Amino acid sequence: MVRTPKELESMRKAGKVVAAILAETREAVRPGVTTLDLDRVAREVILRFGARSNFLGYNGFPAVICTSKNSTIVHGIPGDAVRLEEGDLISIDAGAIVEGYHGDAAITVGVGTISKAAARLVQVTEESLYAGIDQMVAGNHLHEIGRAVEAVAKRAGLGVIRDYVGHGIGTEMHEPPNVPNFWPGRPGPVLRVNEVYAVEPMLTLGGEETAVLSDGWSVVTADGTWAAHFEHTIAITEDGPEIFTK
Repeated sequence: MVRTPKELESMRKAGKVVAAILAETREAVRPGVTTLDLDRVAREVILRFGARSNFLGYNGFPAVICTSKNSTIVHGIPGDAVRLEEGDLISIDAGAIVEGYHGDAAITVGVGTISKAAARLVQVTEESLYAGIDQMVAGNHLHEIGRAVEAVAKRAGLGVIRDYVGHGIGTEMHEPPNVPNFWPGRPGPVLRVNEVYAVEPMLTLGGEETAVLSDGWSVVTADGTWAAHFEHTIAITEDGPEIFTK
């Protein structure tokens, strides 16, 4: 959906809130902190900005961020029982609503000193996100984003999650079309100025199969290998991609 300048300005505001959530939760990451502690930090940011959470209550989700540790890919539920330890990876997915418009972004953070393999996973996943964003120019095709993400991942020998994808975003957090992180065999629709998408590669140190835990939310790697997740909300402009959540 092509957005008006007024809509884009509201989405910029939402993006700034999401960026603040991620910056402050990143600062709070250290050994001994629980994922519920991180959720409390995120709630304070949302309250301070006068925004609303788009995660809380979404299909019954009980928190304002998703916190996914190590082999959990996405949708981990914050809790007092999940404590961060030295060497862990924690993915934080955050969102906010301002003036009826949504922002959505994610980061993966190392806890203390992490292994070389974990550090490389984080680095390559973030690089794949920006490779995808580079494709977001008017006249290009949507699935070139996923082709670029996949190329970065495969060069590094990492798995690309296919069961969960990026999406359009605007007055709803998840709007069509889907934005896969791989080449699906067809170019997809032509990208237009003032469209907005959430691009979110999820890469693993192993395979690409997933499973959902008994909580009904937490998505994990089927083989138990670790995963990383990065996401931004991006508009296509006359001058190229504009990241709202940076």
